[in-house]
Amino acid sequence: MTTKHSIRLHLAVLAGIVLCATSLAAQNKVRIIQTNSAGDNVHVIDPATNKVVGVISGIEAGHGAAAAPDGSRIYVSDEAESSLDVVDAKTFKVTKRIPLSGHPNNMAVSPDGRRVYVGIIQDPGGVDVIDTASLQRVKTIPTKGTIHNAYVTPDGKYVVAGSIQRKTVNVITAATEEPAWTLDMDLGVRPMTFNTNPDGSTKWIFVQLSGFNGFAVVDFATRKEINRIQNPDLPPGKSIVTAGSDPSHGMAVTADGKTLVVCSRLNNYLYAYSLPELKLLGGAELNGKGAGWVTLTPDGKTAYVANPVTNDVSVVDIKSLKEVARIPVGFVPKRNSTGMLQ
Repeated sequence: MTTKHSIRLHLAVLAGIVLCATSLAAQNKVRIIQTNSAGDNVHVIDPATNKVVGVISGIEAGHGAAAAPDGSRIYVSDEAESSLDVVDAKTFKVTKRIPLSGHPNNMAVSPDGRRVYVGIIQDPGGVDVIDTASLQRVKTIPTKGTIHNAYVTPDGKYVVAGSIQRKTVNVITAATEEPAWTLDMDLGVRPMTFNTNPDGSTKWIFVQLSGFNGFAVVDFATRKEINRIQNPDLPPGKSIVTAGSDPSHGMAVTADGKTLVVCSRLNNYLYAYSLPELKLLGGAELNGKGAGWVTLTPDGKTAYVANPVTNDVSVVDIKSLKEVARIPVGFVPKRNSTGMLQ
């Protein structure tokens, strides 16, 4: 075989592999995974129809949920069992419960699917590391305070965990699974999200805080808070929502990196801010009540807001900032995420 023929054969095989991978990815379907903090189920929503297309049963007080990158599994942090539950994405059946080091809150999956990171809210806290090949807890990374939410930065290089108790943002190097740096805040750290630099590295961490109807902006490079934005006051004649958790709880950045959406539970609005200017673009008034969390479709056009007060999910069109549908789910829905399921 000549060198030219060998190169052609190699390229053909490579093209076949890429085509196969693309074909498999195309077969996966976008789904919104909605946990319910009361009751014993998790709802799966099809954003094409805004209908519930699956229910995962037998998980009492599910907190966080996320899909494996290949779409084969759903992982749910289970408060009742202090476990990470592994769910088959086709049958919606729990196949394994992995014991954790303590009572969990929210969790995140690494972009390569090899690790799941679970925030531990029970003293002494930390981030549990689950190996997805062996389905075993392999490590607990120490943190300054117990952990409410754990995230992975968009580039997959860091795990970021927030503590309400100690008012800290804990940054962990994913490659070594060791603490990198910690930022002390003046209020308890609630939900977070990120935007990126042109090279994909993390630019800012957006941090929601206990008792504050808005968010702080932390510069990742300098490890300092550089801004704090308060959500708008309610228009005259509008009433606040008194039931629920913190005033502002749940944020997300659109896939194009141009818009930050922010829940205000207190105002019962989903607000949108331009990036990087952080200029208020407007807000969607919600008919569902509670605005406890938000996730976006991969194209960034639609937001799904969990409403723990009315037991439903508000569907918001980002361009018009209008609520276009409400989807009934379980009791006290809080966290949700977007995944591509098989």
